[in-house]
Amino acid sequence: MSPFAGLSAFPITPATPEGRVIAADLRGVLQRIAQGGANSVGLLGSTGTYMFLDRNERRRAVAIAVETLASTPVIVGVGALRTDEAQRLAKDAAAEGAAGLLLAPVSYTPLTDEEVFQHFAAVAEATDTPIVIYNNPSTTNFTFRPALVARLADAIPGIAAIKLPLPRGDIAEDLKTYREAAPRLAIGYSGDWGCKDGLLAGADAWFSVAGGMFTQRAAALTAAALRGDRVEADRLDADFAPLWDVFKLTGGMRAMYAAANHLGLTAAKPPLPVLPLEGDLRARLVAAIAGL
Repeated sequence: MSPFAGLSAFPITPATPEGRVIAADLRGVLQRIAQGGANSVGLLGSTGTYMFLDRNERRRAVAIAVETLASTPVIVGVGALRTDEAQRLAKDAAAEGAAGLLLAPVSYTPLTDEEVFQHFAAVAEATDTPIVIYNNPSTTNFTFRPALVARLADAIPGIAAIKLPLPRGDIAEDLKTYREAAPRLAIGYSGDWGCKDGLLAGADAWFSVAGGMFTQRAAALTAAALRGDRVEADRLDADFAPLWDVFKLTGGMRAMYAAANHLGLTAAKPPLPVLPLEGDLRARLVAAIAGL
């Protein structure tokens, strides 16, 4: 299977308060994913706090992941504020054995379509490793409209896939629009509570936060949806519903750190200024994962 199809599990990256990746904890999280049956791992995504780690630690995380996940492809987040830094991160990830690069147009200043196009073209020139467009407007303040995706896909052969957020409207219509714009790209969704419907509508992948911790359950849900078994997919998705509610309240990254702490996988906390879940939210998270 392509590394851009099926369940792509996005884990946290346990690190010290100073930003040093905790190798043993990261290996434990990744081994759990491999044993759960993910088709790929999305390392250093938003849940993996890529923007909170320096270049050296990001490369260390990739090396640890590729070594640990010998038979599971690793897609690595290489977003950075500067194009030259994104190029260096892309080269680092490729040198360590990444199967794909996840590129978001991160910027303090909102970018234009032309600026994003040139950014992607420059990163694609830095390495032959396939690129996944990371459309994450909630953190980047930039939305990849279908016309830009079509232009990128036509002009840059190294772009292989796109990771889309959940649309405001019907996900089947959204998927159709992007398929028509860029037929050769693999298309996957993030926003865990809606991804079942994306897979049932014909999406190629689920880029999953929950899959980074509860991989076996997420893999079963992915398999049911990909084979078109709506009844089974609905049943499995219902088990996740309390967790989806927590995600909507606090975001997946905070929730997954709390889950990892509760399960004894790591004592690492989210990087400051992000605060760990406490009080009622943490209790709700613990209750939500009890059945998973």
